[in-house]
Amino acid sequence: MAEATMEDPAQLWPPPVGTYAEEQGLFQILQNMLEELLIHKPDDPIEFMINHLKQNNDDAPKICILGPPASGKTTVAMWLSKHFDAIRVSQETLLFNETLALTEEAKAYKEKNQKIPSALWANLIQERLSNVDCIKQGWILEGFPENQEQAWMLQSFGIFPRHVEVYHTTFDWPSDPLVQERLVKPEDLSEQEVSKKLLEYHRNFPEVFQIYQKVLKSINADQPSVDVLSQVLTYVQTRHRSAAPFTPRIIFCGPPGSGKSLQAALIAQKYGVVNICCGQLLKEAVADNTNLGELIKPYIDNGWPVPDNLVVELLTQRLSSLECLTDGWVLSGFPRDIEQAEKLQKSQINPNSRWKGRSDERWQYRAPWAMEEGKKRVFFFNLPYESIMERLSQRRTDPITGQRYHTTFRPAPTPEIQARLRQNPRDQEENIEKRLETYYRNVKDLEEFYEEAFYVNADQDPYVVFEFIESCIIKPLPCRKFRHL
Repeated sequence: MAEATMEDPAQLWPPPVGTYAEEQGLFQILQNMLEELLIHKPDDPIEFMINHLKQNNDDAPKICILGPPASGKTTVAMWLSKHFDAIRVSQETLLFNETLALTEEAKAYKEKNQKIPSALWANLIQERLSNVDCIKQGWILEGFPENQEQAWMLQSFGIFPRHVEVYHTTFDWPSDPLVQERLVKPEDLSEQEVSKKLLEYHRNFPEVFQIYQKVLKSINADQPSVDVLSQVLTYVQTRHRSAAPFTPRIIFCGPPGSGKSLQAALIAQKYGVVNICCGQLLKEAVADNTNLGELIKPYIDNGWPVPDNLVVELLTQRLSSLECLTDGWVLSGFPRDIEQAEKLQKSQINPNSRWKGRSDERWQYRAPWAMEEGKKRVFFFNLPYESIMERLSQRRTDPITGQRYHTTFRPAPTPEIQARLRQNPRDQEENIEKRLETYYRNVKDLEEFYEEAFYVNADQDPYVVFEFIESCIIKPLPCRKFRHL
């Protein structure tokens, strides 16, 4: 009887599996279901998960708006509710909702001028947020929780906001004179009541901050309402980092001499991804005498372009290796035209792109790499013609050491070395012009194919360029994750 052996799953799965799992957000779906299982502890987990997938919309906003009296909570909550087509839930809307079983009990306390117990508020909120409209459209919870006890109650019911925002004073006087005339002063906003509420707020909220610190944003509301709403929108558009496994896949495109290879090397060195230079990969295949290398060798020896099908087959083999699947990769030097890009896509060699949810397309940030709405991990390097000619035409190589120099930026250290330097025929001006002509003839179609790419000003210090590229890859940027944004 043959002995069973354990194999690495990454070696058994075809390369498209990992990409599919990442793009469809399978890890996050499973994570969300597991959280719900641990919260609700259903007797039938399988049936519970099926119902969760059918009913829940994990994209829906779940936002708490907190702050002291007169800080603009209601204004912001109403604006967000309208903007995202989400359900606004406040103490007032709960007390006026006759369909809730506990409304009458809460109103009885109100009529007797008695404080409504926290447990009753929490149960009312749970009942309201369990309704289909809140599940499908999301919710904006205004003014609750007010203290640590209430926050714990919400958590015990499985109510976890994704964003918590805290405000202090702002003014938003209506511009319509008719609206101004019918404004009334709330009964409970006397100076004495406001002072009491402020003291209670400042006493309770440090503990609330501690509970929600990972999802909390404090906003100074003592500024124009437009600025407040802008900051609110920026924050709620940001999806928090996830623990989902993620391997970066990055493509650098640009004219010769734009610094693609250098930037790829810097990214690979700092983040441990595999650096794939197409030209170098072709040379290695020839040097290793592989089957593909033998087919490629005549083209390399004669200076002819290697057919796209051979290049794509070689790239597919390399990028499907366990190292690339595990660590990710950065590819430079390919594709150079739209036909090559289409062949890569057909072979399922794609840069990181959007994360698709079950109901609509959405985005997810994955530590330490971030995904930005509307962006693929493709970078086009832009460099003026004169700078390209200066960079390439003055490059020289030491035939003895193989060391590369530049007559302006990095001259040879001694006259002896200077005397033996040679210029690669590819770096002669007429050959550079031919290569540039080919690049500019094809780049427009390539940019349209990768329409969501980043654009890099490569005519600056290499480390400034690197910092920009790095920020585009790892910096958490706002993402449009809700349907109506």
